[in-house]
Amino acid sequence: MKYLLDTNVCVDYLSGRYPAVTRRLQAAAPDDLRVSSVAVAELRYGAEKSVHTQRNHERLDVFLREVACVDFDRDAASPYGRIRAALEAKGAVVGPYDLQIAGHAVSLGLVVVTDNVREFRRVKRLKVENWRRG
Repeated sequence: MKYLLDTNVCVDYLSGRYPAVTRRLQAAAPDDLRVSSVAVAELRYGAEKSVHTQRNHERLDVFLREVACVDFDRDAASPYGRIRAALEAKGAVVGPYDLQIAGHAVSLGLVVVTDNVREFRRVKRLKVENWRRG
């Protein structure tokens, strides 16, 4: 199975706060893991506003050498548009970056790994896993 890591899972790994996440990431084949350019943008923002800016950018650089970054492109834009319109029609609220990550995962046929399962489960036919729980 191939996975798209949500921003919070990347933070979990980089911070070392959730050993279950670290174990799953280390056990996975490198070719099975991806991170969206949307999540990378969020991670760069987080590093930039942190107290340890340089250290956090360096940790992120190391992480991105280990996990492939996939660009949000026009193939991802189509499912994003459909998902956003469908959820808005139902009055369901999902954060804008989560919507982009969901559309990206759908376009690539990947499972989203996140702790934000409640929001992502609103997206039909999107597979979601939470690795914090082991």
